[in-house]
Amino acid sequence: MTVTSRTRIAVVHDAMVEYAGSERVLAEILRCFPQADLFAPLDHLPETGRAALGGRRASTTFMQRLPGVASKLGYYLPLMPLAIEQLDVTGYDLVISSSHSVAKGVIVSPDALHISYVYSPMRYAWDQQFSYLRDGHVGGGIRGALLRWVLHRLRIWDHRTAAGVDRFVADSRFVARRILKAYRRHADVIYPPVETARFTPGDRHGDSYVTVSRLMPYKRIDLLAQAFAGMPDRRLVVIGGGPQLERFRSAAPPNVEFAGHLPEDAVRAQLQQARAFLFAAVEDFGIAPVEAMACGTPVIALRRGGAAETVVGLDAPEPTGVFFGEQTPASVVAAVRKFEAEGQAITPDACRRRAQQFSVERFRAEFTAYVERAYAEWTSAGTR
Repeated sequence: MTVTSRTRIAVVHDAMVEYAGSERVLAEILRCFPQADLFAPLDHLPETGRAALGGRRASTTFMQRLPGVASKLGYYLPLMPLAIEQLDVTGYDLVISSSHSVAKGVIVSPDALHISYVYSPMRYAWDQQFSYLRDGHVGGGIRGALLRWVLHRLRIWDHRTAAGVDRFVADSRFVARRILKAYRRHADVIYPPVETARFTPGDRHGDSYVTVSRLMPYKRIDLLAQAFAGMPDRRLVVIGGGPQLERFRSAAPPNVEFAGHLPEDAVRAQLQQARAFLFAAVEDFGIAPVEAMACGTPVIALRRGGAAETVVGLDAPEPTGVFFGEQTPASVVAAVRKFEAEGQAITPDACRRRAQQFSVERFRAEFTAYVERAYAEWTSAGTR
C-alpha cells in the first residue's frame, strides 16, 4: 500500500515559537504531504513564519496557555515530555515527527508507522551537557544539582521513547552517530533542504572574510575574533544577533566588525562579495556554509560536524573550502593562510555545484520517496 490522499498522516513538531532551521524543514515536510495534520505542544509562531507553513496552526497541549512560554521555553523544559505525550495521534496511519527535543516521544498506535526526522538527540541532555552547564554558568549548589537531576531524567525518558520510533532519519551522518550513541538505533541520512535558489553568485569577490551566525557560545565566534586579532591586515565581518552581541562588539579588535542582524538581501550581498566564509562551530548540519557555497564563495571550516560532510577539502578534485582541525585561534590562522596560498584551486562553479546537492528540490524528492518506500514496506509486511 502506498501513501495516498486518503492516508491519515500526522506531523509532530517540538515547539513552534520561531521560524528557524527546523521549522524550514517542517515546512518542506508539510509540502511533501499537504494532507497531514500538524501537532505540537505549543504554537506561538509569528505570522511571518506561519506563512511559510501555508498558514497552518498546530493542535496543541496545556503548554499553549502557560504564561511566558514562548520567551521562557527553557524554564518549562521539564514539562515537555509530559506535554508531547498528551498529543493524541492514535487515529493516524503514518506519523512523522520532526524532532530535536521531544517530538519523537509522541505516543503512536501499534498499527501506525512512525518515522522520526531527527536534527539531533537532546544536545543539552547528552554529549553537550557539560558545555551547556558551563556556558550557563551553572556550577554547584542546589540549582546546579537540580538541573543535573532534570537532565538525568530527560536522558532516561529520551532513551526509552526511542523504542516507539520505527525508522529514524538523521539530517547528517554526524547526527546518525549521535543517534546510535544515545539510542543504539540505526538512522538513515537525508540532508535538510537549503534554499540555494535564493543564494546565487555575484559579480566579484572582495577582500573581506565573513561569517553568519546567531551569537551563542557554542558558535565560537569568539574564536574567530581572536584569530583575526592576530591578523590585523585582514578583515572579518560577523553578521547575526544574539545575547552576546554587545559584549562581542565592545571587545572586538578594529579589523572585526559585528554588523548585527541584517536583512536577507544584505546577507546575500555580503556572502557574494566575501573572500571566504568562516565557520568554527560543531553543528549538526550547518546551513550557512551551504548558502555561502551557493553564492560561489569558498568556506574555511572546522572539520567536525555537518560542515565536514558539506564542504569539500583541497585534497578533492573539485574543492570548495579549507578545513582546520582544532577550535583554536592558531588553527584558524593556519587555515586562512593555507586558503590564501592554495585557494586558487577553488572555483565559484564548484562551490555552486556542491551547494545544489543540498537543494530544496532534492530534499522533497528524497524525503517523499523514503516515506513512500517505508510505508509500502510497513503495510506489505502485514504489520497493520
